[in-house]
Amino acid sequence: MHCPFCRHPDSRVVDSRTSEDGSAIRRRRSCPKCMKRFTTIETASLSVVKRSGVTEPFSREKVINGVRKACQGRPVSDDDLALLAQKVEESIRSMGIAELEAYEVGLTILGPLRELDEVAYLRFASVYQAFESLEDFEDAIVLLRKEREDQAQASERSANAAAETENSAPEESIED
Repeated sequence: MHCPFCRHPDSRVVDSRTSEDGSAIRRRRSCPKCMKRFTTIETASLSVVKRSGVTEPFSREKVINGVRKACQGRPVSDDDLALLAQKVEESIRSMGIAELEAYEVGLTILGPLRELDEVAYLRFASVYQAFESLEDFEDAIVLLRKEREDQAQASERSANAAAETENSAPEESIED
């Protein structure tokens, strides 16, 4: 690692720590020539291959900008978008691959976006999945409604099971 102050081609690692989320390593370094200290941050690279074949580093900012258009006029904050981009990156990194197609990034965005805002999801999906007719929108809406109903039924079953467990617990008796 070149020293950023004197450009000496060598430096010594003084301290290494992982970042809070474990995605990067922060290293304090010392230059043996000018004796100044500096910090480097190391992360595993994640590359996206665009349709044109060009490869570029993954960017949370690009995810946010793409989704922001779909969220225009919706009650979605910048913090919500930042969290969505983080979820997308974590999901991609958990795949264990260093390079993926841009199309795969878009597919990875769909799940968290659906949880965040269904209207924004439909907007994004309509462009990303190239909806060509009203039937495409209708099919997507029917699927969203079915998933919502399935979730409601699962929540209801869970609540009923918890209530049954609570009601069937044996009562303790106190004897004198």
